[in-house]
Amino acid sequence: MLKKTVVVLSVLFFLFALFPDHYANAAASSKPLLKKGMRGTYVKKLQTDLKTLGFFYVTPTGYFGSITRTSVVKFQKKYSLMVDGIVGPQTHSTIDKLLGRTGSAKITSRSGSQNRNLLVPWFDNAENILYRGSTAKIIDIDTGLSFKIKRTYGYNHADCETLTASDTAVMKKIYGGQWSWSRRAIIVVVNGRRLAASMAGMPHAGREDLKSDIWVNGWRTAGYGEGYNFDRVKGNNMSGHFDVHFLKSKTHGTNRVDEGHQSMVYKAAKSGY
Repeated sequence: MLKKTVVVLSVLFFLFALFPDHYANAAASSKPLLKKGMRGTYVKKLQTDLKTLGFFYVTPTGYFGSITRTSVVKFQKKYSLMVDGIVGPQTHSTIDKLLGRTGSAKITSRSGSQNRNLLVPWFDNAENILYRGSTAKIIDIDTGLSFKIKRTYGYNHADCETLTASDTAVMKKIYGGQWSWSRRAIIVVVNGRRLAASMAGMPHAGREDLKSDIWVNGWRTAGYGEGYNFDRVKGNNMSGHFDVHFLKSKTHGTNRVDEGHQSMVYKAAKSGY
């Protein structure tokens, strides 16, 4: 009996190795079909997954309403699936592959074949994963040091602030104890998703001692004069925010892609983190 069980398991492992996509789709087919009007833990898990992938922008509730259906439709269009707003085996399987939950991570989208990696374009993608108000962890490639941040501002790229004074101390240590505009290759970890990025270590345009978003007539950090106070996280020993760039993001001043930041983004993508 034991010998027969071992043989059966060996055959199953062999088949899975030969046809991983087939059995991944079979696993996906075991999940319930989800559509508008439904509610429950499966719906909430779907919303959480779509939010991680940058297609769902509100707090998961477990109710499949109009917002969820619109998110599903956008996802299906992106990955050349049947666009019906219903989550069946193909949509389940594609989500699993993108999140690395199956043996195959290669996905076909309207832009062609894509390999799941750390290079995620900023516009319409990374900007929705690291959305305003979200928190994340930054890992510095060269030192391995990490600290926590919150995205508070920015549209061409992410303007971020450290969460605590301890996080600020780590960030400053990475820059040798002095703030600098130098670009550094980093990994941004958001809800388990890793993104290749680049940061400039110069807090700017803010005042820790003043209320956020008010007009400041005098000096703001990094030589910025009068303007709005871009400092929302208080008590972190940092005045203002610092820049975090992703693939194809742009500067606010020039509205152009910064090659220095892009070089660091690619370095981060190749780092193996």
